[in-house]
Amino acid sequence: MPLYRLHHADLSFPPATLALTRPNGLLAIGGDLRPERLLNAYRNGIFPWFDSDRPILWWSPDPRLVLRLDDFKVSRKLKSLARRSPYEITMDRAFTDVIRNCGAGRAVGTWITPAMETAYFRLHELGHAHSVEVWNGSRLIGGLYGVALGRMFYGESMFSLEDNASKLALERLVRQLLAWEFRLIDCQVSSDHLMSLGAVEIPRKEFLKQLSRLISEPPPKKWEFDLPSREPD
Repeated sequence: MPLYRLHHADLSFPPATLALTRPNGLLAIGGDLRPERLLNAYRNGIFPWFDSDRPILWWSPDPRLVLRLDDFKVSRKLKSLARRSPYEITMDRAFTDVIRNCGAGRAVGTWITPAMETAYFRLHELGHAHSVEVWNGSRLIGGLYGVALGRMFYGESMFSLEDNASKLALERLVRQLLAWEFRLIDCQVSSDHLMSLGAVEIPRKEFLKQLSRLISEPPPKKWEFDLPSREPD
């Protein structure tokens, strides 16, 4: 299979099914990070992932890692922590701080470059990218961010400055997404950590089929938590 080069003036992508097998899911190179291109990529099961010293690379892996929200594994410890947690959990209060912490928390390099930060902040301003924040008083100690289209959530990254902070953010987000009748979080590529929380690999063909249906469904009217802060006993 060829590797496709994107033209700046053309926002379209080749079909995700043409992505290379090795490295897993590499489809195209080049283009830019305009909101229109990013949203078109997500609608077609494609996402950018590249280092700061490389051109933009676009991926659609097979298999695809997803978290079926009904299968989210909440350990006894996490459930107890969510019930008695003194932390405040918010949505879209500090998007820029969340994405910067996600990038800064990586020991060796990061794909969250300044250009990526800017691109996703623009998506946030347009109402497509969202963050969840965990606060200990006035200190941001954990969170996550991702992109939402219709009733599909694409998880991008998370961070913790204190134990289990990112898990608390994810637990709260999953409960809210279920209340909004979302069914999947796209986790992109395999991760032992996410698989321990219930994420599974599915064939790309199945992912694209579910994606097509979910992005066509109406989104929530407003992105804010409307559930109790703690799950009832």
